[in-house]
Amino acid sequence: MLSPNQKTINKPIKLTGVGLHNGVIADLVINPANENFGIKFCRIDISENNLITANFKNVIEPILCTKISNKDGITVSTVEHLMAAFFGEGIDNALVEVNASEIPILDGSASEFVEAIRSAGIKEQSALRQFIQVEKKIEIREGEKFISIEPSKDDLIIDFEIVYKNPLIRTRRKEFRLSNDKLSEIYNSRTFCLYEDIDLIKSKGLAKGGSLENAVVVKNNEILNDDGLRNRHEFVYHKILDCIGDLMLSGNRIIGHVITSQGGHALTNKLLLKFFSDKSNWSLKGSKSINKKAQINEVLKKPLAVGI
Repeated sequence: MLSPNQKTINKPIKLTGVGLHNGVIADLVINPANENFGIKFCRIDISENNLITANFKNVIEPILCTKISNKDGITVSTVEHLMAAFFGEGIDNALVEVNASEIPILDGSASEFVEAIRSAGIKEQSALRQFIQVEKKIEIREGEKFISIEPSKDDLIIDFEIVYKNPLIRTRRKEFRLSNDKLSEIYNSRTFCLYEDIDLIKSKGLAKGGSLENAVVVKNNEILNDDGLRNRHEFVYHKILDCIGDLMLSGNRIIGHVITSQGGHALTNKLLLKFFSDKSNWSLKGSKSINKKAQINEVLKKPLAVGI
């Protein structure tokens, strides 16, 4: 069962990789942190005012990734996959040092972050966790796109629909229940794009570090990556991964039911801003008040499935 206590990692984790959008090689060190510290990023390539708290209020320009900023305008982007790994592995407190403006994309999924966290080991701390219990339904709509969150008794549920004109991706929908479903395929699902969108994305100064090593590229009915898809739901599972990472920016794990069609980073952030703007929408619950059936560890302890 999931411990009611907060957790951090046992020892520092070092990773190196290219930024998906800036194309810069970055060194990343994830450090243990004291209880109640939360998740914070430190830009060690900048000498002053370089600490950035992982919080939805600090999100700026959520276009094709999640970027956060401090009050001095120091930013770090593409935090969502690492935040999803922290969520799933039960990490509440960590200081993430990086010497560039973007977190390495690694293989385009969260699997390498998860493997590194498990290799370092996880340390249980004395302070108790708190959970955010959804009390009221909140919805954001933008044309055909929408996202909502509503009460759930004792679980995080994400019901995600993607809609693409591409004949291979098409419309796909999956519901993920944290208490019942395996996180392994979610962790292992990579970011993806359409071949015909690459020039447009790059014209905006993005995807400078993108390649078939860190993204799935779809051209008409064809997957251009030699290894194809890792699982048959990889497209929608990656969107769920992103959603989990963005929800982790709430500061505590959410107990609620998220439903979205054609959602993404910007829509999830707008939902969180609206949701937390009214204290009657939510309440804080201590770990011991959460139904043990919904506690997460039984899922988290299952081995990571790589290359399915």
